[in-house]
Amino acid sequence: MSSHEQTLKLVTNLDRAAVEARLADVRGTAQSAGLAEVAQQLVHAPGAPRGDLEQRIHGALKLLAGKPEHKALQAQLELVEINLPNLT
Repeated sequence: MSSHEQTLKLVTNLDRAAVEARLADVRGTAQSAGLAEVAQQLVHAPGAPRGDLEQRIHGALKLLAGKPEHKALQAQLELVEINLPNLT
């Protein structure tokens, strides 16, 4: 993700691999931005059950609340959240 304002295309058909890849990107970006708590929420995301992923994403979103400088991370997490029903 770049530091520039981006338009996020609404994608509602992500499979598990795509969801996990996005979460890995968010985790890496969070680590680079010094958001260790957010990154920690997503460490065990790969292979986690849907309910666990939902809790982790909600926790990360809560940590990002009120931080407009991290709007891109919030948007990526919200996109993943929309796609959680696709996981089996």
